[in-house]
Amino acid sequence: MTSFTEKVYQVVKNISPGRTLTYQQVAEKVGRPLAYRAVGNILNKNRNPEVPCHRVIRSDGSLGGYNKGAAVKKRLLKQEGFIQK
Repeated sequence: MTSFTEKVYQVVKNISPGRTLTYQQVAEKVGRPLAYRAVGNILNKNRNPEVPCHRVIRSDGSLGGYNKGAAVKKRLLKQEGFIQK
C-alpha cells in the first residue's frame, strides 16, 4: 500500500457517521488537491470495512460510485442520517 493510499484511508476513517466529504476534499486533506480521481480509484478498490468509503461523495452533491453498488451506498448514508441535498 502506498503512503498516499494510507493517507486517504486515514482521512476517510475519520469521517463521522452522517457526515461526508467530497473526493476533492479528501485529496486536499492529504495534500494532493488535484488527485481526486485517484482518491476515487483507491476507494473503489477498498475492501476494508473500517474505511467507510461510502461517506465520500462527488463535488456536485451526487453520491458517486461505490464498490458495493450505488443502492448500498445510498442505504448506508440514509441509515447514518445523511440527507442528500
